[in-house]
Amino acid sequence: MELNKLTISAAAKLLHEKKITSVELTTACLDRIKSLDAKIQACLCVCEAEALAQAAAADKRIAAGETGDLLGIPYLVKDNITVAGIQATAASKILKNYIAPYNATAVERLNAAGAVVLGKTNMDEFGHGASTENSAYQITKNPWDLERVPGGSSGGNGAAVAADMCLFGLSSDTGGSIRQPASFCGVVGLKPSYGRISRHGLMAMTSSTDVVGVISKTVEDAALVLQAIAGQDDFDATASSVAPDDYLKNLDNGVKGLKVGLPAEYFTDSIKSEVRDLIMAQAEILKAAGAEIMNVSLPHTKYSVPAYYIITPCEISSNLARLDGLRYGYFDETAKNLAEIYAKNRGGGFGPEAKRRIMLGTYALSAGYYDAYYKKANKVRQMIALDFAKVFGQVDIILAPTTPTAAFKIGEKVDDPIQMYLEDIFVSSASLAGLPAVVVPAGLINNLPIGVQLIGKKMGEAELLRVAKSLNPEQNFAKANI
Repeated sequence: MELNKLTISAAAKLLHEKKITSVELTTACLDRIKSLDAKIQACLCVCEAEALAQAAAADKRIAAGETGDLLGIPYLVKDNITVAGIQATAASKILKNYIAPYNATAVERLNAAGAVVLGKTNMDEFGHGASTENSAYQITKNPWDLERVPGGSSGGNGAAVAADMCLFGLSSDTGGSIRQPASFCGVVGLKPSYGRISRHGLMAMTSSTDVVGVISKTVEDAALVLQAIAGQDDFDATASSVAPDDYLKNLDNGVKGLKVGLPAEYFTDSIKSEVRDLIMAQAEILKAAGAEIMNVSLPHTKYSVPAYYIITPCEISSNLARLDGLRYGYFDETAKNLAEIYAKNRGGGFGPEAKRRIMLGTYALSAGYYDAYYKKANKVRQMIALDFAKVFGQVDIILAPTTPTAAFKIGEKVDDPIQMYLEDIFVSSASLAGLPAVVVPAGLINNLPIGVQLIGKKMGEAELLRVAKSLNPEQNFAKANI
């Protein structure tokens, strides 16, 4: 039995039955990383000694009679989420060698549940990208085809889960950063509602859309992790006071009687015909299971990418202003005065895409332009949210594509920022509206996976996951064979 290939639920059962130990499970994942990561380059750091110590502690808890769905389960963490005593660079040179002094709330809750941190994964610098080519350290490869991108910005997590280096990944999604890699890598990606999971310990990119989420092998596994980390947090004023649901209780109750909407604006000429066919096939699966399929309209969808790429750089410009190299991270020793310190530290510490977004945001927030850009973009954002509110008066769930195509080749779009930004065309709207969304595998195109996206009502993760489970994605097609 290859333990690293287990799902969370399968591994938890074996752990509780004492047929395997957490040390054995963790060692299997560490061995997989050692044997494969030189090719894929998903991990920025691996904490072998610390992981094995956590696994041994989990085994003691199990031996003492403790049970828990995540007790002894190994996982990887995106490098913009803090884990005490481990690097947190956000894949940026400006935070090189920075060691986090505290745990993110989500990590703290996973620690309490007994999960085991294996290390940190690669990403686009500070989450700026859709391919994981914008990392300051390495380019992650897609396990399905090493010449292709794994998506971004959570490409390290997507690739690691698809390649069975871990049982799940703790990740973040600002405008598609969990969902696009899930689609490209053939795994499950859950972006919860804004405020469902605490953002404490998540490095701020776009504070009004950033969320912590999960990349996993199955929908049930995503529900198990969400169950452990959802809820209010005194460290995050934006964390919702609405109590989390029991995400496992009705997971297998099917979709009979539910109404599923197909938004016309998501099925335009921008989507490849073979992608459209796979997505429509998923709608037919839900219809056969008893759901009613309805055509709906989200008329302001075409403005989502322009609005997102005004709001996001503006908030990036503000959030990254705190990074100057004076306290930690990259520092240019040749600087002779304060002006040079800022110019050389930030000039040398940030990569091209980060600089591009900082400059765009600073310009849009400047005197005379704030009203024309940031203020107007937020008005458009409200119109997008109202579109969703109207549609959710008619349907329970929205079904849509995740990406216009399957994974593209490394280097294919890196010199064309506009084409890269358009990768967010189907995922940015849900982020702007603060809605939960999940991506599950829909099938293969030329042996490359494509995911279908389901969007739910605010704080409606339980229903969203129930619909996703009905698609039974783990049995749709074989996994990446690498």
